[in-house]
Amino acid sequence: MSRPARERSAQFDRRVDFGRTAEDYGRFRAGFPDELFARLRSLGVGHAGQRALDLGTGTGSLGRGLARQDCRVTALDLAAPLLHQARRLDVAASVAVDYVVGRAEFLPFANASLDVVTAGQCWHWFDRARAASEVRRVLVPGGRLVIAHFDWLPLAGNVVEATEQLIERFNPEWHFGGRNGRHPEWLPGLAEVGFEDPRTFSFDQAVPYSHEAWRGRIRASAGVAATLSEDEVARFDGELARILAERFPRDPIAVPHRVFAIVAASPHSAIEEKP
Repeated sequence: MSRPARERSAQFDRRVDFGRTAEDYGRFRAGFPDELFARLRSLGVGHAGQRALDLGTGTGSLGRGLARQDCRVTALDLAAPLLHQARRLDVAASVAVDYVVGRAEFLPFANASLDVVTAGQCWHWFDRARAASEVRRVLVPGGRLVIAHFDWLPLAGNVVEATEQLIERFNPEWHFGGRNGRHPEWLPGLAEVGFEDPRTFSFDQAVPYSHEAWRGRIRASAGVAATLSEDEVARFDGELARILAERFPRDPIAVPHRVFAIVAASPHSAIEEKP
């Protein structure tokens, strides 16, 4: 990425406020699938009694999944409105998570006080060198860092491609389109601060979205309601509704997604993979 492109990207990132779209975020963003948690368990993450911290928790999908497995979960996010939605969803799921408003780069936790730190769909928003150093500080030796993504996949002619093109038309500064859902670019930064034995995995899954839900999911994205004005969001939403009706009339739509995860160990213990 050229310097001007990096500068535009940084300016866009500073403008993003997911608190502006908290209700849509809580209602329409699909949570991480059960298969992710099964695979994480085989790598030592998600066992009963583990002390876990979920960074950039949003409405709590990743932390809630760990709480269902009887982990002791604290979750952190900058946007208090998202945490309000997370608490509402926790009640419906009959789980308990402690929520903290804060930043991944300045964690209010003691050294070596946590067994697991997770970051779901958010590592790209952080000052990654500082966040990785903070995560290493708060993890016990051999503790696990999980960076997980659950990304839609733009394929030729599909609804994701059409949607991304519309986002780019309304918001040229949005820079997340055209990606393949894999993020090996995070690995060098983890090694630089001492994380060991990184394991990666990915798998694909189609997520059914009604037209209403897909519109809500897209409003809840960084390129739409988290940055655009209310008037722009309304015009965008109307145009997306028209595209869905004309080009993708089947309701619900099967939207392809890819899960990608990195699991790395805090120094002094390698990851033992279990059957």
